[in-house]
Amino acid sequence: MKRNRVTISTSIHSDGESKTLGGLEESTLHINGLAVPTLARSTSIVAAAFVASRLLGLAREAILAPKFGTSGEYAAYVSAFRIPDLLFLVIMAGAFGSAFIPVFSGFLSRPDPAGAWRLASAVITLTAITVMLTAGVVFLFAGPMIRYLVAPGLSPENQSLAVELMRVLLVSPLLLGMGIAAKGILESHHQFTLPALAPVVYNISIIGGAILLTPSMGIHGVAIGVAVGALGHVLIQVPGLYRLGMRYRPIIDFRVDGLREVGRLLVPRLIGQAAFQVNFIAVNYFASNAGEEGVSALNYAWQLLMLPHGVIALSISTVIFPTMAQQYEQGRLADLQETLVGALRPLLFITLPVSIGLFAFRESIIQLALQRGEFNQASTERVAALLAWLALGLVGYAFVEVLTRAFYAMHDTRTPVATGLLIILGNVILSAILVKDYGHEALAWSLSATTAAEALIMLLVLRNRFGGIGADLGGWLIRILIASFVTGIVSLVTSGHLASVTRPGEAPFLQQIVLFGLGGGLVAVTYTFSSYALRVPELTAVVKRISTLIRNR
Repeated sequence: MKRNRVTISTSIHSDGESKTLGGLEESTLHINGLAVPTLARSTSIVAAAFVASRLLGLAREAILAPKFGTSGEYAAYVSAFRIPDLLFLVIMAGAFGSAFIPVFSGFLSRPDPAGAWRLASAVITLTAITVMLTAGVVFLFAGPMIRYLVAPGLSPENQSLAVELMRVLLVSPLLLGMGIAAKGILESHHQFTLPALAPVVYNISIIGGAILLTPSMGIHGVAIGVAVGALGHVLIQVPGLYRLGMRYRPIIDFRVDGLREVGRLLVPRLIGQAAFQVNFIAVNYFASNAGEEGVSALNYAWQLLMLPHGVIALSISTVIFPTMAQQYEQGRLADLQETLVGALRPLLFITLPVSIGLFAFRESIIQLALQRGEFNQASTERVAALLAWLALGLVGYAFVEVLTRAFYAMHDTRTPVATGLLIILGNVILSAILVKDYGHEALAWSLSATTAAEALIMLLVLRNRFGGIGADLGGWLIRILIASFVTGIVSLVTSGHLASVTRPGEAPFLQQIVLFGLGGGLVAVTYTFSSYALRVPELTAVVKRISTLIRNR
């Protein structure tokens, strides 16, 4: 059977026009005769859903902040998530986020749909059983886990609250896991819309719990909203699976074709995901010992960081992962390298100014989004101090997201896991040493510094494996850095004046929003003009595309 080459170009041509995200091509790709949206179009769809999801996540925090502030009660809620998150991310997300998609994509490329569905049934069944058994054990030993492992620094009453909340939240790993399974299957068929909308439903449910249930149930109402949202995360994707003709039947058979390969890929991924979550548990441990408020403040700062991270890095990595996996299966390593470089360039072009803006305008962002009710000026200052260090690590977090997917696409889970273990060990050591003298800020600084080191190590490994990645990008990188430097100066000058205006009560809220928008717009215009003057290809490609559309009208 003839296989049509994927006609997506991710290189920068001699005329300076990017044919990836910057080119915004509207053509159609064909993989094995299957029409697939282009990287640009698919990324736009996913990014739009991620924007909606992250904005709802911000709305969720904006609703919770006035009710609970940076209190010990909210710290208990944050701490209650750690073990359920560990179960979900290690078992379910580990299986379907990295190990399953490459093997499942291989069946689709042959093509062997019957084998693909049999593999999916087996993996879903086995992982679901594992999660249910593990969750049962955690339910029984929730008390000691909170008191000695997750949050020893919380007060006894808040530790008891964390135990109660964690037992409610243990429903979510299985449900979210089923949602991740559906996501992996749909994305392997290049169906991105429903998987991207699933987190939107999840956040809407949490917001509903916060608004409708907290008046009578307190923070327990938020936990119930989480459980209901996890169910919605699965259900919204079911129509997509139905349209694909998914055939699921419970299978407990370790001889299923492809299952051994999934297991081979999964074992190091399990270790890596477990280590990643242990890293967060360790951060929670140190933060609780340094003061209950720090647990809450660090979570708020992290959620604010995840807004741009999700919109930019997760949307790009989600779209390119199935493409890279199929390119590897078909032995097209040069195309895989092109796809990777073509994703990293716009990723850096976008995340650098966003990182600068998040750092410079952090106080105004927190004031406008969170500061009201129980979340006072002291809470803002506490969160802003942590967000400053996390914002500086945004590029590192984004690169790790994409580079890790490149390794997984090549069936290499050992390299990112080994790198991650080394980095996590470094973070725990740095945190333990620095937290006594520098408090919670040391935890945020250590997270960003070690993540940047992780991105650099993985980039060097891939560069060596491919015989060079972006060896000719030196001049381009200098231009990006110059544009970012100019933008940084404008941001810092603007943010100082803006922070004094965006304090609650200083001006009408709508006026504050307008002023913040003008400040952000000034920074965006500065970066745009600087990039255009320096002839940065990612921007000039967009300008050329817009000019062409105008001329053709």
